[in-house]
Amino acid sequence: MSRTARIHRKTAETDIALELNLDGTGAARIGTGVGFFDHMLTLLAAHASVDLVVEARGDLHVDQHHTVEDVGICLGQALREALGSKAGIGRYGHFMLPMEESLVSVAIDLGGRPFFAFDVAFPTAKIGEFDSELVYDFWQAVSTHAPCNLHVILHSGRNSHHIAEAVFKAAARALRMAIALDPRHQGIPSTKGVL
Repeated sequence: MSRTARIHRKTAETDIALELNLDGTGAARIGTGVGFFDHMLTLLAAHASVDLVVEARGDLHVDQHHTVEDVGICLGQALREALGSKAGIGRYGHFMLPMEESLVSVAIDLGGRPFFAFDVAFPTAKIGEFDSELVYDFWQAVSTHAPCNLHVILHSGRNSHHIAEAVFKAAARALRMAIALDPRHQGIPSTKGVL
């Protein structure tokens, strides 16, 4: 069974086409017009070992918010579609990741109940031209539309770039664990029999 999804979302603010293959190799083709965000999405694909294509046109003359948040919405929708019934997946994932002086842990449950907890403070409002607070907005959108339970905790960190990178890499590694197929369990990973 192919675990893939294609999402197209067009609003007055953004036009986004996203393709996701959960059983990929980490290949990415990203173009959002937001350089730092493209870098983070490329890292996400590589560390989750998913193939990801994102083509986004947004109202960047206003700011980056609509583009970043709407890509998060599309990625969450793609995860939901590609996972299907969720039969055979690990469902849960967690990872603690060091990035230079930064240390971030992420835990995820693909059980179908959205909840987002983000205990991360950025020392600077900007990472280059990128608004640091958009890291929160992106992952909240993913969590809501996947839907999944997602907890992100910063244990230490001084550099905003390193912190953001650690968040994306740790989330990717946790997601990789959660979407992995478990050969010992072919059914729905819940005693309720449905997710």
